[in-house]
Amino acid sequence: MAWIRNMCAFVAVMVVFCMPNFALAEQFSLLRSDHFSTSRAPLLGAPLLGGAQIIAETQQPIISASLFIGQTGRSFFAPFAPRYQRAVRYIQPGRDTTRIDQIRALIGQAESGRKSYDAIQHGAVIRPAKRPTEMTIQEIYDWIAQTPGQQHAIGRYQFIPATLRRLVAQLGVAQSQIFTPQIQDRLGDILLVEAGLNAFGQGDIERHAFMNNLARIWAGLPTSSGKSYYDGIAGNRASMTWAYFDHQMSLIFPNSQS
Repeated sequence: MAWIRNMCAFVAVMVVFCMPNFALAEQFSLLRSDHFSTSRAPLLGAPLLGGAQIIAETQQPIISASLFIGQTGRSFFAPFAPRYQRAVRYIQPGRDTTRIDQIRALIGQAESGRKSYDAIQHGAVIRPAKRPTEMTIQEIYDWIAQTPGQQHAIGRYQFIPATLRRLVAQLGVAQSQIFTPQIQDRLGDILLVEAGLNAFGQGDIERHAFMNNLARIWAGLPTSSGKSYYDGIAGNRASMTWAYFDHQMSLIFPNSQS
C-alpha cells in the first residue's frame, strides 16, 4: 500500500504547484466572460473609414476594431454596420491628389497660362498695384469697385466678380484672407464639383459630358463642337482644341468612358 500513499502525496504536491498557474491562465484567457463586456478597451482601435476632408464631405463615424470584445465596432459579434455614401475617390486630397492637380493644371493652361495664380484678364486696363497672390479678398473687391467698365477676371481660374463673391461666401473665406494659390484651388474645386466631378467620379456621367460641363464654366476650354461655349462673347474663344482636351482628360482618367 506504500505506492498508493506515494501517489496521493505526488498528486497533492502537483495540485499545490499548479494552482497559481491555473489562476494566471484564467486571468489572461480570451474566453472569460468579462472579455466580452463592452466596458473593456478593445484590442485595437481604428476608424471604419478615413476622415479626409473632401469637397462633397460626408461625416464618417469612428468605431473600435476587435474580433473578441463586445458587440460594437468591428467585433465578430457586432450587428451589421449602417451603409454610408461611398466616398468620392477623385477629390480626396491624399491618394488621388495628382488627378485633381492635373485637372486644375489643364484649366489653368486654358485660362491663365504662364501667369497662373497671378493672372489678370488681358482686357483689364487698370491693373492692381499688387500681384493677386499678395492681395486680400477685400483688396480685390476694392480694385473691382474702383475700376468699373473693364474686365476683372483674376487668378489661375479667372474668377469673374460675381462668381468670386459667391464662392468666397460659400466657402466662408474671410475678406482679410490673402488670395493664395491654396485659396484659389479651394474656390476652383467648388466649380469642379458644380461641373459634375462627383457624378463623374462615381460613374454617373461620362467623360465627355463632364468635359462639356467644364467648358460651360471656363470659356478657355472647348466644348465637343470645338468652340468655346462663350465663343465670340466679350472676345472669348477656346485656347485649346477638343482633341487635345479629350486626350489630356483620357490620360488623367484612363478607365473612364467617353
